[in-house]
Amino acid sequence: MDQPAIAQVRRFNRLVAQRIGALDDRFLSRKRPLGEARLLWEIGPGGADVRALRGRLGLDAGYLTRLLQSLQRAGLVRIAPHPADRRVRIAWLTRAGVAERAELDRRSDELAAGLLAPLGAAQRARLVAAMAEVERLLTAALVEVSVVDPADPDARACMAAYFRELDQRFDAGFDPARTISAEDDELRLPAGLILVARLRGEPIGCGALKLHGRAPAEIKRMWVSASARGLGIGRRLLAELERRAADHGVRKVRLETNRSLVEAIAMYRAAGYAEVPAFNDEPYAHHWFEKRLRRT
Repeated sequence: MDQPAIAQVRRFNRLVAQRIGALDDRFLSRKRPLGEARLLWEIGPGGADVRALRGRLGLDAGYLTRLLQSLQRAGLVRIAPHPADRRVRIAWLTRAGVAERAELDRRSDELAAGLLAPLGAAQRARLVAAMAEVERLLTAALVEVSVVDPADPDARACMAAYFRELDQRFDAGFDPARTISAEDDELRLPAGLILVARLRGEPIGCGALKLHGRAPAEIKRMWVSASARGLGIGRRLLAELERRAADHGVRKVRLETNRSLVEAIAMYRAAGYAEVPAFNDEPYAHHWFEKRLRRT
């Protein structure tokens, strides 16, 4: 990794931590540190599943428990079992917690305004645009990609969302029963695999690989949630599928796609895929692509 880049990131982190008051155990001049204040904001007026909170914030279970216990002692939060499943714990803001969250919002607005106030209009615009870009890139860096079993609930959720989107976008709709198969037994090694991308514990994308020994592998089920597009997740999934294919001795990968998926077509071409004559009878395909892989 580039050492000057690492040094720049560290300088940025120190500056932001100091400027937003993260070093103060009385964040925004209230009686609690930043961690507790953020937890109040994340729980929100509608409550939140404690397990989901841990995933969204990336907190250790023990540390999250201590934060919640502190907020409970302060009378700002209560924990109760979910009415439909008592194994699930829900964190709720009390009336005092709702009021405290509103006060934190007001003071956070004042802090943000204070950051912008010393700057001229052009400088403010540059800073806000730079912050938006940093937020986008940091969000992309939080995405985790891993191999899962095709029966995993996150894989199932991605597949269902993928099929729904195809049904909406294809001219004549989409019937999974008509397309070339990518069943569970075809997506478990040694026959293949499926990747799931997660952001803060939530599935936001997937991609699958069907292996055929040394013959060209097939890339299937490439999908990224609309809420996460623009973060480079599709390219990341594609590159990881290519890498894993190459690790299995595959020299060439193939895929087919529908003409309505213009963003995917552009991504494949930018990633070095060449359009070739049809190599299968996929009824929903209009374009067939392949790419030669470099040895690993």
